[in-house]
Amino acid sequence: MMPKAVVLLSGGLDSTTCLAQAIADGCEPTAISFRYGQRHTKELTSAANVCEFYHVPHVVIDLNLGSFRSALTRKDIDVPMDREGALEETIPVTYVPARNIVFLSIAAGLCESIDADRIYIGVNAVDYSGYPDCTPEFIQAFQHTLEVGTKAGKEGHPIKIVTPIGMDSKADIVRRGKRLGAPLHLTWSCYNGGEKACGHCDSCRLRLAGFKEAGFKDEIPYEDL
Repeated sequence: MMPKAVVLLSGGLDSTTCLAQAIADGCEPTAISFRYGQRHTKELTSAANVCEFYHVPHVVIDLNLGSFRSALTRKDIDVPMDREGALEETIPVTYVPARNIVFLSIAAGLCESIDADRIYIGVNAVDYSGYPDCTPEFIQAFQHTLEVGTKAGKEGHPIKIVTPIGMDSKADIVRRGKRLGAPLHLTWSCYNGGEKACGHCDSCRLRLAGFKEAGFKDEIPYEDL
């Protein structure tokens, strides 16, 4: 029997590659996305398109994190553009407080509800924007939470958090996605919600650099490219 997995799917490059990896690992995946009051929903459209590509179930959870202080949930806070210095050195205003804590908690609840035994999440601690809930230390701590705070954990078969791209560079992620045949052309990473990706926010810059280093052309449209 194929193991069941819940895959956190934002619709971006990293999470789509994670879904492709879960399938390659022989899992029967259910994707979970969140409509949490983000400043645009283009990523949710991408997530739906990716799920259609793979013919996998897609659960969309409605939350309202609009009161959380973040440039991704409040339009009165500008998304930083062309941020200088190493992006991982400071925590930018695009950080959504406790987002991965909330998302992983709900994903764990879905796991217990559909008898899945693992969660795939596309956190990355190499080429990233400095978010504290993307680090190995955070994942290790939350793994312990699942071991002591869920029925599955108490019964001796805790839900496992799988981070296949946790220590990959962005170029490594692109290469992995391409190798697995992931539909990277369907993904959306830009923090802004224009018709085309801006090319200047942290997420766009990391993505573009990853494709360039990996030696592939990014097939999504950009405003200035």
